[in-house]
Amino acid sequence: MAVPPPAHRLLPLFLGVFQGALLLFFALFVTYDKPSAQVEDANLVANQLYGTFPLFQDIQVMLVVGLGLLLTFLPHYGFSALTHNFLLLNFSTQWALVLQGLLHHFHHGQVHLDLHSLLTAEFAAVTVLISVGAVLGRTSPCQLLVVAACEVPVYLASEWAIITRLGVLDVGGTITIHVFSCYFGLGVSKALFGAAQRPVHPKETPTPRSDLLSLVGTLILWVFWPSFVAVLCQPGDAQHRAILNTLLAMSASAVTTVVASSLLESDGKLSPGHLQNGSLAGGVAIGAVADMAMPPVAALALGSLSAAACVLGFTFLTPFLVRKLALWDQCGIHNLHGLPGILGAAASAVAILVASEDTSVSHFSQVSPAGVNASEASRGQWGDHGAGRQALCQAAGLAVAMGGSLLAGLLTGAALRLPCLAPPPQRLCFEDSLYFKIQDQAENPGMGETAEEGALALKD
Repeated sequence: MAVPPPAHRLLPLFLGVFQGALLLFFALFVTYDKPSAQVEDANLVANQLYGTFPLFQDIQVMLVVGLGLLLTFLPHYGFSALTHNFLLLNFSTQWALVLQGLLHHFHHGQVHLDLHSLLTAEFAAVTVLISVGAVLGRTSPCQLLVVAACEVPVYLASEWAIITRLGVLDVGGTITIHVFSCYFGLGVSKALFGAAQRPVHPKETPTPRSDLLSLVGTLILWVFWPSFVAVLCQPGDAQHRAILNTLLAMSASAVTTVVASSLLESDGKLSPGHLQNGSLAGGVAIGAVADMAMPPVAALALGSLSAAACVLGFTFLTPFLVRKLALWDQCGIHNLHGLPGILGAAASAVAILVASEDTSVSHFSQVSPAGVNASEASRGQWGDHGAGRQALCQAAGLAVAMGGSLLAGLLTGAALRLPCLAPPPQRLCFEDSLYFKIQDQAENPGMGETAEEGALALKD
């Protein structure tokens, strides 16, 4: 019988094979567009670059720094949270570039790469970064890479079905990214950990220092979130509206989070976990309606409702799901991405019904990775049937995102139970020393016992 490689050798082996295959694929098939000889075309490309790249840089800061720091609330898992987040972002982006290139950008035997394709590939990677929050600290790096390898193609298929086929209007990814990734992650968690009740791990409780670092991540995400929502909007009025609506929604969610957290705590004090998540809920919910011509008060109201739902979810829904369904959600992705995402999808249907038929169907647009305008796809499939059909389309897109991602997550979680993926033993979860050389261990021999235990556990 073949002996599986040691757990610490499995990760570089997996990544080495992947990167080698990617190098071969890029060498054979990937190219850039040829520079345009026409001055007018060159100026157009330059204007598009100057308009998109600053927003792209903002999104990079969000994903690498903001989201990475947000995940450091586990006091003994900071190295792992930051590093695994960074690794998954790069792995998932490259994997998405390959799949997107073959599906949407393959012409005459070549995949043509540009900034827009890289941006949409990073959006695919975002779904992975959100989903793994449900199992943060309880999974090995190899398990996380399997999640990424499985989730990216499912996301691309879901995004194509929701945006291109159904014609859903969702410029900020409320449905296609946040709802999808939330229920995929919950499906993975449920299938991986089953119905067993688990006691609270001694290293699972945040400390003031780890909570402070996580809150810094929240502030970074809060500042740059409008770029994430507006980057795929049509430049001009739609993009301007998206930025304004996102800022209003997130401002309202920040204030409402303080109110709700103070009222729900018996001593009136604020919960760091509420602040870290509730302040961002408005940005999740506003994505589906950000570019729509709605009054400013609607953005404020949606931001307040989403923050209240997020805080209530942490206070009541998460304990209920653990108690009744044994559903583990380490980062509370259901409260930050699921509940506000559902609210945002419902708000998009209401906004379309309230607005005039001409405005709701024709004036809002986004471009999918396939290059198909969602509004055009909607009109091409149904004809000019009006706002009622578009509202039903929004509901159908929500159902597809929830149902498809949950099923795919359950299947992926079942695959993660394979012993060859080196899952960490229960007693060594939430522990950096299982994967990193920690300097303190050399200075304090007592601290090194954990690493030795980890090596023995992985060998077993």
